[in-house]
Amino acid sequence: MVKSLMMLVNPAAGRSMSDLNLGAAVSTFALNGYCPTVYYTTAPGTATKLVAENAANYERLVCLGGDGPLSDTIAGLMALPEEKRPKLGYIPMGTANDVANTLGLPMRQPARAAEMILAGKPLHYDVGEMDGVGFFTYIAAFGAFTEVSYKTDQELKRTLGHLAYVLGGLNALSTIKSYKTVIEHEGGVIEGDFIYGAMSNSLSVAGMVRLNDELVDLSDGKFEVLLVRRPKDVAEINSILTGVLNKTYESPCLTVVQSSFVKFTFDQPVPWTRDGEDGGAHRELCLHSHRHAVDIYC
Repeated sequence: MVKSLMMLVNPAAGRSMSDLNLGAAVSTFALNGYCPTVYYTTAPGTATKLVAENAANYERLVCLGGDGPLSDTIAGLMALPEEKRPKLGYIPMGTANDVANTLGLPMRQPARAAEMILAGKPLHYDVGEMDGVGFFTYIAAFGAFTEVSYKTDQELKRTLGHLAYVLGGLNALSTIKSYKTVIEHEGGVIEGDFIYGAMSNSLSVAGMVRLNDELVDLSDGKFEVLLVRRPKDVAEINSILTGVLNKTYESPCLTVVQSSFVKFTFDQPVPWTRDGEDGGAHRELCLHSHRHAVDIYC
């Protein structure tokens, strides 16, 4: 019996439409008993609407694109009752591909990724939510470098790839500011001046920073909360860089905790990013995890 498969395709992923090699992925599924129905996502948020309206009618769902379309796809799944959410496959074709790095999926190899979806086992994947804003797949963050990923021009991303993020980050160095913040989490309360804060469920952030593999569990209901205090001198700046690069986080300016919820309170509205997109500005924001929200092949 032929099985149904809904495939979401982001034409903007990669450097050109020919890079997508869509035919290779479609034929791989077709040769393995699936009848793929292809939907094109034309703008941010399109995938959310398409999935919410159609995905319950399919046995499997596949997203071909970058982390942004994947985030929109999962947001659409979260709009469905849990029992009606099809298992999700991801064919990573974007710029940073943080989720693909975490799941161990091959980048920009549609046929290979399709084969892994068919042969792989589904992982119970936790999904985050910014109260009043929306869901996030792998990270919600504020502060230094968070504007880089969603304010870097899309054409620049396609042309330069990871280099676009690096260049954007270097340009932001001179404008880094700190925020007086109170952070409430499962283990207590933290206060101070922070230049960066994030709640994430990923080994990779913006394709550049990796968290410790032993720290991150995608299915434990807890996200990692990384906080960076304002450094007082060059020595503390070096300790931050060393702690992050070595994945030891041994610096007076670095704090890493695990929690299923976090509440941030600021003394002014602070801009946030959600899965690399604009998450709005907030003086108070609560974030929490939904454990085992979706099943994703890895």
